[in-house]
Amino acid sequence: MHHLRREQMKILILCTGNTCRSQMAEGFLKATDPSLEVYSAGTEPGERVHPVAIEVMKKKGIDLGNGHPKPVEQFISTPFDYVITVCDGAKEACPVFTGKVKNRLHIGFDDPAKATGTPEEIKAVFIRIRDEIERDFTRFYNEKLNK
Repeated sequence: MHHLRREQMKILILCTGNTCRSQMAEGFLKATDPSLEVYSAGTEPGERVHPVAIEVMKKKGIDLGNGHPKPVEQFISTPFDYVITVCDGAKEACPVFTGKVKNRLHIGFDDPAKATGTPEEIKAVFIRIRDEIERDFTRFYNEKLNK
């Protein structure tokens, strides 16, 4: 019974809008290990998950279509094992989670929602960020969680 090996890990992935990066990271972690309890939220949640984020994640077999941006306030009273900020620390103010958390990590990515150009160019940015998130969150999982 391998799922009794450890307590359920609670992970919160945080950025500003909760429309792209944190949603993609949440999707990858849940796909990697369904036993994890993964949530994502934003300090200024947008109206919906970005349609291009949904599109490029579908290519990885991960459906973000049912997700919706959530305000971080709804998680303040929940204790987390990890809170991971995914904003680009150089260009935007990363939110700070004020609730109870054992480990804080920052794994930063450019904001694909700020990409400009043709639809193809914008999609290319989303694909690059998606692949960086997959790479970095696989590494996080293997180094920190899969022990």
